[in-house]
Amino acid sequence: MRLNHLSLTNFRNYARLELGLSDRLTVFQGANAQGKTNLLEAIHLLATGRSPRVGAERELINWLALESSLPYARLVAEIGAAGDAPTERLEVVLELARTPAPGGGGGNGPVVRKQVRINGVPKRGLDLIGRLRVVLFLPEDVSLVAGAPTERRRYLDIALCQISASYCRALGEYNKVLSQRNALLRRLRDEGGDSGQLAFWDDQAAEHGSVLLQRRAHAVSELNRLAAERQRDLTGGAERLQLGYLPSPDPAKVIASRSATGGDRFAFETAAREQTAGWLLAHLRATRGRDVAAGSSLSGPHRDDMAFTVEGHDLRTFGSRGQQRTAALALKLAEVQMMREATGDMPLLLLDDVMSELDAIRRRTLLDALAQVDQALVTTTDWDDFTPELLAQARRWQVAQGALERVTA
Repeated sequence: MRLNHLSLTNFRNYARLELGLSDRLTVFQGANAQGKTNLLEAIHLLATGRSPRVGAERELINWLALESSLPYARLVAEIGAAGDAPTERLEVVLELARTPAPGGGGGNGPVVRKQVRINGVPKRGLDLIGRLRVVLFLPEDVSLVAGAPTERRRYLDIALCQISASYCRALGEYNKVLSQRNALLRRLRDEGGDSGQLAFWDDQAAEHGSVLLQRRAHAVSELNRLAAERQRDLTGGAERLQLGYLPSPDPAKVIASRSATGGDRFAFETAAREQTAGWLLAHLRATRGRDVAAGSSLSGPHRDDMAFTVEGHDLRTFGSRGQQRTAALALKLAEVQMMREATGDMPLLLLDDVMSELDAIRRRTLLDALAQVDQALVTTTDWDDFTPELLAQARRWQVAQGALERVTA
């Protein structure tokens, strides 16, 4: 599946853009803050329904458009397989509502309404995911290694949702259940009552949470295998990267219910989903008192994490900035392979100004990876980051103040 055309209206610093992108490799060059990253952000939003950079969607609407009577941003992608296969049209419209939500008093500011259409038909945001699979690497993705656990959970969720619709549904249901369970826990803490009221929400959390635990465990195992290979390539064989899944609850620290597992130890990857659900349910029941006292669910997939180690040293604590960046890049290249193996399709690779901070070995490895993907979009501040041979194969664009100019020389 390729991205053939991108249309932007009032998105970030693009008032209007119509851009053909059917080439295998496209390189955008320009100074910082000219709009290169905004292009990749728009594609990621069309592929996943979410911006990788901001939480407040009103920031995505062009600031000049905010002054109009109907502030909005519109993004459209035309996608299709190579050849004469039919194309699909993905569309996202972000409309800023001037009128605050009823009863809200306007204290939280204007509300952004998101509309999603596929081939002109209104759809849910969830329906976008998996139609155009993307792997995006941003300079700030070093936080995947050095940042908070929430960054790593978000990374796994985005990758797995693009691979599996059932995972995405389970994630949405689990988050709804978690919200209801936490509300009840707060009420029991503050007002008292029978903790048996949690039984229904415990059952639901175990049912949906077991899907997340098993799929994440399998994904991290696959990423560990693939990222180790990429790390060897990126470091000339000098470093051995290992990824580890850190589930919550941790089976190594919890004695599982024998009725649920048939033993005292538990492995998510090899167990049947019913066993995983039973194990998680037994744990939730056993820790109800602790959760009630805290007024919150203290364990579950919403507290999962990943470990990054090189030669047994935790990169989050002891890794240099360069090691952390290399590990994050190895992870992203492994994600490309994992998606291809899981779906049979190569994802679109989006690289945002990553060449400038790589040494010669890492740069050469990344260029080799670019040659293996079906389609890649890359941004840079300096044409010299690429070999003349690679640039000769690419369609090149100069980016300045939200405008693009084709480079042919």
